[in-house]
Amino acid sequence: MANARPKNSRDWVQRHLNDPFVKKAQEDGYRSRAVYKLEEIDAKHGYLKPGAVVVDLGSAPGGWSQLAIKKVGRGSKGNKGKVVAIDLLPMGPIPGVIFIEADFTDEAGLQAVIAELENQPVDLVMSDMSPNMTGIPVTDQARLFNLGELAMDFAVKFLQPNGVFIVKVFQGIGFEPYVKLLRQNFLHVSAKKPDASRDESRETYLVAKGLKAVGGDIEKAVE
Repeated sequence: MANARPKNSRDWVQRHLNDPFVKKAQEDGYRSRAVYKLEEIDAKHGYLKPGAVVVDLGSAPGGWSQLAIKKVGRGSKGNKGKVVAIDLLPMGPIPGVIFIEADFTDEAGLQAVIAELENQPVDLVMSDMSPNMTGIPVTDQARLFNLGELAMDFAVKFLQPNGVFIVKVFQGIGFEPYVKLLRQNFLHVSAKKPDASRDESRETYLVAKGLKAVGGDIEKAVE
């Protein structure tokens, strides 16, 4: 879900049309410029591996799911990768992607995702979820980090030990406490600001990997 547009919508439209990432997405057949944010994050470490199981939270319009299914494809031993996507908004079909039009924050939406996983351990949980913006910073930040906590709870429960969690957040109130929460659950936590993120945007992507052993005494490592 996109950030709020600037007050002058005409300027926003003009800037959007001239955006090189918008043009590139159109040329490459992707549904949104946001795909290049995920592509850059994945480029260095290759989180989207052939045969991997991926959950895409807040997937519409589908750019991240497009890239994910393209990357996970089929593993070297013939193990087929899987992408399970969910969003409140409708999303056009993407070959190979299982899409659930539902609210992830509702029990029914959560259970629908779990059912589609068919007890398979998850390799990557990625969340580009954002709340409907009210324009009131404190309220919007609280709603955003509430979504982030729900996404993290899901990741902690369903990721395999070496799995990865990627989540969009905004700099500001609640950011540091959320990072601290991630560090309580994952061995490695790093922040990324992809080139495709607009300069004026406060969005940041946090990448967490390596679940801490339950009850273990593992020293925290932060990239």
